[in-house]
Amino acid sequence: MPYTVTIDCDNGNGYDGRIGVRISSIFVIGFGAMLGALLPIAAARTKRMRVPPLAFFITKYFGSGVIIATAFIHLLSPANQALNSPCNTGPITNYDWASGIALMTIFLMFFIELMASRFDVFGEHAHDLEATDPAKDILKPAEKPRDGNVNGHKAFTETHSPSNGTLESSPDSINTDRELGILSSNAGPSRSSSPVPAEPLRTHISIPGRVNDLSYPPGGEDHLGHQREHMIDDDHFAAQMTAIFILEFGVIFHSVFIGLTLAVTGDEFNVLYIVLAFHQTFEGLGLGSRLATAEWPKKKRWLPWALGFVYGITTPIAIAIGLGVRETFAPNSQKTRIINGVFDSISAGILIYTGLVELMAHEFMFNPEMRKSSIKMMLFAFLCMCVGAGLMALLGKWA
Repeated sequence: MPYTVTIDCDNGNGYDGRIGVRISSIFVIGFGAMLGALLPIAAARTKRMRVPPLAFFITKYFGSGVIIATAFIHLLSPANQALNSPCNTGPITNYDWASGIALMTIFLMFFIELMASRFDVFGEHAHDLEATDPAKDILKPAEKPRDGNVNGHKAFTETHSPSNGTLESSPDSINTDRELGILSSNAGPSRSSSPVPAEPLRTHISIPGRVNDLSYPPGGEDHLGHQREHMIDDDHFAAQMTAIFILEFGVIFHSVFIGLTLAVTGDEFNVLYIVLAFHQTFEGLGLGSRLATAEWPKKKRWLPWALGFVYGITTPIAIAIGLGVRETFAPNSQKTRIINGVFDSISAGILIYTGLVELMAHEFMFNPEMRKSSIKMMLFAFLCMCVGAGLMALLGKWA
């Protein structure tokens, strides 16, 4: 006997009143999102908050797992459901558009980052950076200077007597000469009539094992001076800024639609309310940890705060808008499903690219501190990332 399946394609919404508790979700979810996004920034850039580097380390890699799980579980999967719904009709049913749009977005993100790096979109800020990654401090070996001096620069400085006919040398002058690719004619024991060209040496930031590798808290007295010594390549800066803005773009799109959906959800509202409170807090933590550990130009030190604040208010505003149009908004209509599915696919492509390339590959395989750290430290970072991804994936059971 053949079985028949009845598909309910109701185009309305499940709004069932309870306006008071729905209004409370604006403030509860907004507070959680704001806390997750801004707390890491405040901890990294406020001297009064003495947060150990281990906390940044855990938050950073936990947030990476959250972002990756969000891409696959909370974005790509709902996009597939929306665009492949049996209630859809027309050309949208002729292809798996969710995966196709995500794939095109990944290639587009790579092209944007490639061009931003190639043409120096964000300008030269190597001498004007305002913060570094506090999480790197626990990856650096604590080496005690030979003379007991806590200032590694002074311990490294080599002073020659003027009577020997040589100049006083310091790490700053040595690094500057090497970066320019020229050895001074009076820097060595023998003198020549013209400078001797040397092979240019690119200096990388904070590579463990170097004699000028220092650990210091963010915002410390020697912060900017040490940062200038380790000049960051312009292409690295452009790629980093591009990745940050791409990540922000992706999570904001996602936050808008979940806010609209929560506002008009019916029987599932209570469960969705609780789950989204944790969801937005964890996702904000993933974004905030990246904003906190990025190296920002000194003149734009306000920018991470602004980006975190924008994320924090996005979902509350979307919930308020959803409540305002609760009588006419139809989340189950084909038009709404297609719009939601397309933007979820775009956001999924953005976060997949950011998570796999910028967070996993760069932090584990291309990060010199991580490559030279102990196997225990590397496995601990991987575990933090798995925990973040696991918790976010678990939340996908309900939302």
